[in-house]
Amino acid sequence: MNWLLVIAGAAAGAPLRYLTDRAVQTRHDTVFPWGTFTVNVTASLLLGLVAGAAGAGAPPAWVASEQVVSLVGTGLCGALSTYSTFSYETLRLAEDGARLLAAANVAGSVLAAFGAAALGAALARAVWG
Repeated sequence: MNWLLVIAGAAAGAPLRYLTDRAVQTRHDTVFPWGTFTVNVTASLLLGLVAGAAGAGAPPAWVASEQVVSLVGTGLCGALSTYSTFSYETLRLAEDGARLLAAANVAGSVLAAFGAAALGAALARAVWG
């Protein structure tokens, strides 16, 4: 039945990604894809928190349950983050001559997402470890 939880999480994550991307991007007058950057870093932070809680055996037990990991980790975070849009937007920047922005998007996205995931895991260990 975990697949139903993945579907439910994805059903929330996909529109959340779209709405967040639009809300963030409309506030910036630049070609840099701030909306995609924001959702990817946010999803990484949340996934780090969920994975860290699950790894720490967080009490109460429901926090670290397979169901929460399926709902939030796989479903919500999987649909909230978007590697394909990140790749497309980076390619578009490079093809449009904004190679420095394309490189900044790659480096910044990878470093920020990794840092956010590590921070989420560290927070989970601090709270539940």
